[in-house]
Amino acid sequence: MYETYYGLSDKPFRLRPDPHFFFASKGHKRAMAYLEYGLSHGEGFIVITGEVGAGKTTLVRNLFKQMPSEQIVAAHIVNTHLDADDTLRTVVAAFGLPYENASKTALLERLEQFLRACDTDGKRALLVVDEAQNLTPRAVEELRMLSNFQTDDKSLLQTFLLGQPEFRTTLHSAGMQQLRQRITASYHLGPMDGPETQAYVEHRLHTVGWKDDPSFSDGAHAAIYDYSGGIPRKTNALCDRLLLMGYLEEMHAFTEADVNEVVRDIRQEYELPPEVVREQAAAALAGVTSLGTLDNPGYLDERILKMEKSMASVLAILKKVVSTLPALSHQVSDHHASDYRSSDPHQSGHHE
Repeated sequence: MYETYYGLSDKPFRLRPDPHFFFASKGHKRAMAYLEYGLSHGEGFIVITGEVGAGKTTLVRNLFKQMPSEQIVAAHIVNTHLDADDTLRTVVAAFGLPYENASKTALLERLEQFLRACDTDGKRALLVVDEAQNLTPRAVEELRMLSNFQTDDKSLLQTFLLGQPEFRTTLHSAGMQQLRQRITASYHLGPMDGPETQAYVEHRLHTVGWKDDPSFSDGAHAAIYDYSGGIPRKTNALCDRLLLMGYLEEMHAFTEADVNEVVRDIRQEYELPPEVVREQAAAALAGVTSLGTLDNPGYLDERILKMEKSMASVLAILKKVVSTLPALSHQVSDHHASDYRSSDPHQSGHHE
């Protein structure tokens, strides 16, 4: 829609991972170096973590683009809400092998035969597991067991694990020691800083033939970073909406105010309407009062009665303590007076 208006050859801010738009920020360069290093070993696990939308999948796809397709056979698993029994079946299916109505033994045999055939053909088998933070420890252990497929001198399967930061908690949990020992490279992909975010926006625009139409003020770039926090996917979502607004309102220059207007629109779309908020608040209140009205009539009355009895007991104890204070005070005074008299030689009848 807006591509033609601004003379662009394609949409520059698509949300899907696209290695064509790969931007080598400092973090992405370092992550790529770790991937290349790990891949050169041809075995073990490579772990890449990062926030949602940080560019993990784009990073891996860019690595694939650089490798000749005739040298690598890759399988990509995205749905990772799996139990241990489904993990092997999913891996087998990802490599295009038959998996229905097969026992675990049969699945392992098919996978091993496939991996050995790849090795015979001079190809490497690579398994990429996205959203690894959703894997259970048992599922991770199943993946580790697959790394046992090997020849006399090399492993037949290498695995990339891509996940959100919490996946590191799984890796460092008890029982993951054997997996940690097989990790050949690991990197956490953080967000871009402000200048990198601006360079990222301009890089994607230049990739589709941008010639400074529309233009972005420094304030606009700062506002883009303030909203996105340097996360590529959030940057893409905001800039795509910004260009759409520019097309609809025939704008050729964006300012900080323009970006903030789009940000407000986005946030309003994710905020609940006031009437819904009021309904939810009323429902929440009703949920509390339902303890004594709907689910268990008289529950609140019973609780209040118990509280009143408890308070009455406390007050009774306090009254008893207070009532005994004068007598106690008198006893203490008499005791001190007696001690004084016994210590006074004139009072006790002793003479020097």
